[in-house]
Amino acid sequence: MLGPGTMPDVNVVAPLPAVRRLGAHLPLGAGMVKAVERARDIGANTLQVFSDNPSAWRRRTEPPAELPAFRHALDAGDVRPLAVHAMYLINLASPDEELWRRSVETLGAELRAGAVYGAAYVNVHLGSHRGSGSEAGIRRIGRGVADALAEAPADPDAPILVLENSAGGGDGLGGTVDELEAILEALAANGADPARVALCLDTAHAWGAGYEISRPDRGDLLLEAIETALGRGRIAMVHFNDSMAALGSHADRHQHIGAGEIGPIGLGHLLRHPLLSVVPFYLETPGMDEGYDAVDMERVRLLLEGQPLPDLPPEARKLPGTRARASRRRT
Repeated sequence: MLGPGTMPDVNVVAPLPAVRRLGAHLPLGAGMVKAVERARDIGANTLQVFSDNPSAWRRRTEPPAELPAFRHALDAGDVRPLAVHAMYLINLASPDEELWRRSVETLGAELRAGAVYGAAYVNVHLGSHRGSGSEAGIRRIGRGVADALAEAPADPDAPILVLENSAGGGDGLGGTVDELEAILEALAANGADPARVALCLDTAHAWGAGYEISRPDRGDLLLEAIETALGRGRIAMVHFNDSMAALGSHADRHQHIGAGEIGPIGLGHLLRHPLLSVVPFYLETPGMDEGYDAVDMERVRLLLEGQPLPDLPPEARKLPGTRARASRRRT
């Protein structure tokens, strides 16, 4: 099994796929239908959203009134698949029993909300073992995911639960392929159906965890390691982000596409990689609510075509990394 920094050099020449699902995480504060319209305006054909406040435990008891119109707009605009990002406070690895139980209950609620939204995926951060040790944390994740799935719809149209790799900071779990493999084994040991669980590959997190995906050969080997350890087709979605952080720093700070430490060569290679040609990509880059959603979508299109990226204006690089801001709100 492979950890960061241990992979030999190989290279894969990736053909350019003909059709892709490329989109972004967009806010719903201005209106749910407006978020779909914004997706179409920036050229996105897939979308990730929060179903509720991402920084508060309290969940709404009834679906939003605009939900039917939102689902119609998604269908009419061919914006699919929809992904719902679970709230930030969830910590499935927590040794605190009350926090762990609340996390499991909230994840179950997110899965039920995802079904009502018509989402294909509900994405969740795995959490931190908080000094209790990775083995104990992984056992708690396995039990928690199995319990949450047991309280969620299991029909063929129900959303897949997608576990996101971490940068490994703050005792975070899921930063290496070995840990992700151990987590899937823990889920199976607790009776979770493996067909209901998949992986979200966050490129900035992989970089922070020590995977040198700025180099195409290292990107190839990370994908091959995931396929070998977790099973073919286990990656259901990609959070496509550059990083402000140093390689292996375990820091989670997202940057505009091609303007960070990973850079356009490594990101472009992953974007065009044949193993990811049918996987939807979602941007979580800085300034998404300030017009940079369109800027970064255009940069994705240029990378997909193998074109060079223009320089960003100086003020763009001064925006704080999106996940750095979000992580300060987590429990």
